Amino acid sequence: MSTHQPTISIIIPVLNEEKYIKDVLFAISTNAGTNHIKEILVVDGGSNDQTVANAQEYGAIVINSKKGRATQMNLGATKATGDVLYFIHVDTLPPKDFDSAILNEIQDGFEVGCFQMRFNSNSPFLKFFAWCTRINHQICRGGDQSLFITSKLFQQLKGFNENYVIYEDNEFIRRVYKLKPFKIISSAVTTSARRYEERGEVRLQWHFGMIHLKYHLGANPTELYQYYLKYIAA
Repeated sequence: MSTHQPTISIIIPVLNEEKYIKDVLFAISTNAGTNHIKEILVVDGGSNDQTVANAQEYGAIVINSKKGRATQMNLGATKATGDVLYFIHVDTLPPKDFDSAILNEIQDGFEVGCFQMRFNSNSPFLKFFAWCTRINHQICRGGDQSLFITSKLFQQLKGFNENYVIYEDNEFIRRVYKLKPFKIISSAVTTSARRYEERGEVRLQWHFGMIHLKYHLGANPTELYQYYLKYIAA
Protein backbone atom coordinates (compact mmCIF):
# COMPACT_ATOMS: atom_id res chain seq x y z
CA MET A 1 0.00 0.00 0.00
CA SER A 2 1.39 3.37 -1.05
CA THR A 3 1.89 6.00 1.62
CA HIS A 4 2.83 8.65 -0.95
CA GLN A 5 1.21 11.98 -0.12
CA PRO A 6 0.56 13.91 -3.34
CA THR A 7 2.32 17.22 -3.85
CA ILE A 8 0.72 20.41 -5.19
CA SER A 9 2.02 22.81 -7.81
CA ILE A 10 0.28 26.19 -7.65
CA ILE A 11 0.02 28.01 -10.99
CA ILE A 12 -0.84 31.73 -11.17
CA PRO A 13 -1.08 33.49 -14.55
CA VAL A 14 -0.32 37.23 -14.30
CA LEU A 15 0.04 40.40 -16.34
CA ASN A 16 0.82 43.72 -14.64
CA GLU A 17 -0.49 42.72 -11.20
CA GLU A 18 2.18 44.11 -8.89
CA LYS A 19 -0.24 44.66 -5.99
CA TYR A 20 -2.38 41.54 -6.28
CA ILE A 21 0.55 39.14 -6.74
CA LYS A 22 1.84 40.11 -3.28
CA ASP A 23 -1.62 39.66 -1.77
CA VAL A 24 -2.19 36.18 -3.21
CA LEU A 25 1.31 34.92 -2.39
CA PHE A 26 0.96 36.20 1.18
CA ALA A 27 -2.44 34.45 1.46
CA ILE A 28 -0.97 31.21 0.12
CA SER A 29 1.88 31.23 2.63
CA THR A 30 -0.42 32.23 5.50
CA ASN A 31 -3.23 29.77 4.75
CA ALA A 32 -1.28 26.68 3.74
CA GLY A 33 -1.69 23.94 6.34
CA THR A 34 0.76 21.33 5.03
CA ASN A 35 4.26 21.11 3.62
CA HIS A 36 3.00 19.46 0.44
CA ILE A 37 3.05 22.56 -1.76
CA LYS A 38 5.97 21.69 -4.00
CA GLU A 39 6.24 24.97 -5.86
CA ILE A 40 4.45 28.20 -6.75
CA LEU A 41 4.73 29.02 -10.44
CA VAL A 42 3.89 32.58 -11.45
CA VAL A 43 3.52 32.63 -15.23
CA ASP A 44 4.03 36.16 -16.50
CA GLY A 45 2.59 37.32 -19.80
CA GLY A 46 4.98 40.26 -20.26
CA SER A 47 4.43 42.57 -17.29
CA ASN A 48 6.09 46.00 -17.37
CA ASP A 49 5.53 46.82 -13.69
CA GLN A 50 6.90 45.21 -10.50
CA THR A 51 4.90 41.97 -10.81
CA VAL A 52 7.92 39.76 -11.52
CA ALA A 53 10.11 41.34 -8.84
CA ASN A 54 7.33 41.08 -6.26
CA ALA A 55 6.68 37.43 -7.12
CA GLN A 56 10.37 36.57 -6.77
CA GLU A 57 10.56 38.47 -3.49
CA TYR A 58 7.88 36.13 -2.12
CA GLY A 59 9.78 33.06 -3.29
CA ALA A 60 7.73 32.13 -6.33
CA ILE A 61 9.27 30.69 -9.49
CA VAL A 62 8.60 33.10 -12.36
CA ILE A 63 8.11 31.71 -15.87
CA ASN A 64 8.05 34.06 -18.86
CA SER A 65 5.29 33.35 -21.34
CA LYS A 66 3.42 34.73 -24.30
CA LYS A 67 0.37 36.75 -23.24
CA GLY A 68 -2.89 34.81 -22.87
CA ARG A 69 -4.21 33.09 -19.78
CA ALA A 70 -4.76 29.69 -21.44
CA THR A 71 -1.26 29.80 -22.91
CA GLN A 72 0.24 30.90 -19.60
CA MET A 73 -1.55 28.21 -17.57
CA ASN A 74 -0.61 25.47 -20.03
CA LEU A 75 3.03 26.54 -19.90
CA GLY A 76 2.89 26.51 -16.10
CA ALA A 77 1.45 22.99 -16.21
CA THR A 78 4.29 21.75 -18.44
CA LYS A 79 6.84 23.13 -15.96
CA ALA A 80 5.04 21.86 -12.86
CA THR A 81 6.43 18.83 -11.05
CA GLY A 82 3.66 18.28 -8.49
CA ASP A 83 1.08 15.48 -8.62
CA VAL A 84 -1.77 18.01 -8.39
CA LEU A 85 -2.07 21.30 -10.26
CA TYR A 86 -3.85 24.17 -8.50
CA PHE A 87 -4.74 27.06 -10.80
CA ILE A 88 -5.68 30.29 -9.06
CA HIS A 89 -6.24 33.80 -10.42
CA VAL A 90 -4.07 36.56 -9.05
CA ASP A 91 -7.01 38.43 -7.47
CA THR A 92 -8.43 35.33 -5.75
CA LEU A 93 -7.28 34.40 -2.23
CA PRO A 94 -7.37 30.78 -1.02
CA PRO A 95 -9.04 29.89 2.30
CA LYS A 96 -7.37 28.58 5.44
CA ASP A 97 -5.96 25.06 4.97
CA PHE A 98 -6.84 25.07 1.26
CA ASP A 99 -4.03 22.63 0.51
CA SER A 100 -5.27 20.12 3.11
CA ALA A 101 -8.79 20.42 1.67
CA ILE A 102 -7.50 19.65 -1.83
CA LEU A 103 -5.41 16.69 -0.67
CA ASN A 104 -8.36 15.27 1.29
CA GLU A 105 -10.48 15.26 -1.88
CA ILE A 106 -7.67 13.67 -3.88
CA GLN A 107 -7.38 10.92 -1.27
CA ASP A 108 -11.16 10.43 -1.45
CA GLY A 109 -10.83 9.71 -5.15
CA PHE A 110 -11.71 13.04 -6.73
CA GLU A 111 -9.32 14.10 -9.48
CA VAL A 112 -10.70 17.57 -10.12
CA GLY A 113 -12.71 20.28 -8.41
CA CYS A 114 -12.85 23.82 -7.07
CA PHE A 115 -13.81 25.84 -4.02
CA GLN A 116 -16.96 27.82 -3.44
CA MET A 117 -16.43 31.53 -3.91
CA ARG A 118 -17.26 34.79 -2.21
CA PHE A 119 -16.55 38.37 -3.25
CA ASN A 120 -14.79 40.93 -1.06
CA SER A 121 -18.00 42.96 -1.23
CA ASN A 122 -21.21 43.30 0.77
CA SER A 123 -23.29 43.70 -2.39
CA PRO A 124 -26.45 41.51 -2.18
CA PHE A 125 -26.30 41.13 -5.96
CA LEU A 126 -22.77 39.70 -5.86
CA LYS A 127 -23.59 37.61 -2.77
CA PHE A 128 -26.33 35.88 -4.76
CA PHE A 129 -23.96 34.92 -7.57
CA ALA A 130 -21.36 33.83 -5.03
CA TRP A 131 -23.99 31.62 -3.36
CA CYS A 132 -24.60 29.94 -6.73
CA THR A 133 -21.04 28.59 -6.74
CA ARG A 134 -22.08 25.85 -4.31
CA ILE A 135 -24.28 24.34 -7.04
CA ASN A 136 -22.56 21.48 -8.83
CA HIS A 137 -23.45 22.39 -12.39
CA GLN A 138 -21.04 23.59 -15.05
CA ILE A 139 -23.05 26.79 -15.63
CA CYS A 140 -22.05 27.83 -12.08
CA ARG A 141 -18.34 27.34 -12.66
CA GLY A 142 -15.67 29.90 -13.45
CA GLY A 143 -11.97 30.51 -13.08
CA ASP A 144 -12.41 32.79 -10.07
CA GLN A 145 -13.32 29.71 -7.99
CA SER A 146 -9.81 28.34 -8.64
CA LEU A 147 -9.30 24.78 -9.89
CA PHE A 148 -7.46 21.72 -8.64
CA ILE A 149 -6.78 18.82 -10.98
CA THR A 150 -4.37 15.92 -11.04
CA SER A 151 -1.51 16.41 -13.46
CA LYS A 152 -2.44 13.11 -15.09
CA LEU A 153 -6.03 14.19 -15.81
CA PHE A 154 -4.88 17.61 -17.04
CA GLN A 155 -2.60 15.91 -19.55
CA GLN A 156 -5.39 13.53 -20.56
CA LEU A 157 -7.61 16.54 -21.34
CA LYS A 158 -4.72 18.18 -23.25
CA GLY A 159 -4.94 21.31 -21.12
CA PHE A 160 -6.67 24.58 -21.84
CA ASN A 161 -7.72 25.40 -25.39
CA GLU A 162 -5.40 28.26 -26.35
CA ASN A 163 -7.80 29.44 -29.07
CA TYR A 164 -9.87 30.93 -26.22
CA VAL A 165 -8.50 34.34 -25.21
CA ILE A 166 -11.42 34.50 -22.76
CA TYR A 167 -13.72 31.74 -21.46
CA GLU A 168 -10.83 29.26 -21.38
CA ASP A 169 -11.73 28.11 -17.83
CA ASN A 170 -15.37 27.44 -18.69
CA GLU A 171 -14.52 25.58 -21.90
CA PHE A 172 -12.03 23.40 -20.04
CA ILE A 173 -14.41 22.67 -17.16
CA ARG A 174 -17.13 21.73 -19.65
CA ARG A 175 -14.82 18.98 -20.92
CA VAL A 176 -14.03 17.95 -17.33
CA TYR A 177 -17.72 17.52 -16.46
CA LYS A 178 -18.16 15.14 -19.39
CA LEU A 179 -15.35 12.93 -18.17
CA LYS A 180 -15.08 12.93 -14.37
CA PRO A 181 -17.03 13.65 -11.17
CA PHE A 182 -16.39 17.26 -10.17
CA LYS A 183 -15.94 18.16 -6.49
CA ILE A 184 -16.90 21.49 -4.94
CA ILE A 185 -15.09 22.07 -1.64
CA SER A 186 -17.31 23.72 0.96
CA SER A 187 -14.81 26.39 2.03
CA ALA A 188 -14.62 29.49 -0.15
CA VAL A 189 -11.94 31.44 -1.94
CA THR A 190 -12.30 35.22 -1.76
CA THR A 191 -12.17 37.01 -5.09
CA SER A 192 -11.93 40.70 -5.84
CA ALA A 193 -15.06 42.55 -6.93
CA ARG A 194 -12.91 45.16 -8.66
CA ARG A 195 -14.21 44.47 -12.18
CA TYR A 196 -17.82 44.73 -11.01
CA GLU A 197 -17.12 47.94 -9.13
CA GLU A 198 -15.36 49.46 -12.15
CA ARG A 199 -17.90 48.48 -14.79
CA GLY A 200 -21.16 48.15 -12.85
CA GLU A 201 -22.40 44.94 -11.22
CA VAL A 202 -25.56 44.31 -13.25
CA ARG A 203 -24.02 45.44 -16.51
CA LEU A 204 -20.97 43.20 -16.15
CA GLN A 205 -22.97 40.16 -15.02
CA TRP A 206 -25.34 40.66 -17.96
CA HIS A 207 -22.45 40.60 -20.42
CA PHE A 208 -20.91 37.53 -18.74
CA GLY A 209 -24.30 35.86 -19.11
CA MET A 210 -24.38 36.78 -22.80
CA ILE A 211 -20.96 35.22 -23.30
CA HIS A 212 -22.24 32.02 -21.65
CA LEU A 213 -25.27 32.06 -23.94
CA LYS A 214 -23.25 32.77 -27.08
CA TYR A 215 -20.90 29.90 -26.26
CA HIS A 216 -23.78 27.45 -25.80
CA LEU A 217 -25.33 28.66 -29.06
CA GLY A 218 -22.12 27.79 -30.87
CA ALA A 219 -20.09 31.02 -30.98
CA ASN A 220 -16.42 30.41 -31.75
CA PRO A 221 -13.52 31.73 -29.62
CA THR A 222 -12.97 34.77 -31.84
CA GLU A 223 -16.63 35.79 -31.64
CA LEU A 224 -16.58 35.51 -27.84
CA TYR A 225 -13.44 37.63 -27.64
CA GLN A 226 -14.87 40.28 -29.97
CA TYR A 227 -17.96 40.52 -27.74
CA TYR A 228 -15.71 40.82 -24.67
CA LEU A 229 -13.65 43.60 -26.28
CA LYS A 230 -16.76 45.54 -27.29
CA TYR A 231 -18.80 45.31 -24.09
CA ILE A 232 -16.44 44.45 -21.21
CA ALA A 233 -12.88 45.51 -21.98
CA ALA A 234 -13.86 48.83 -23.54
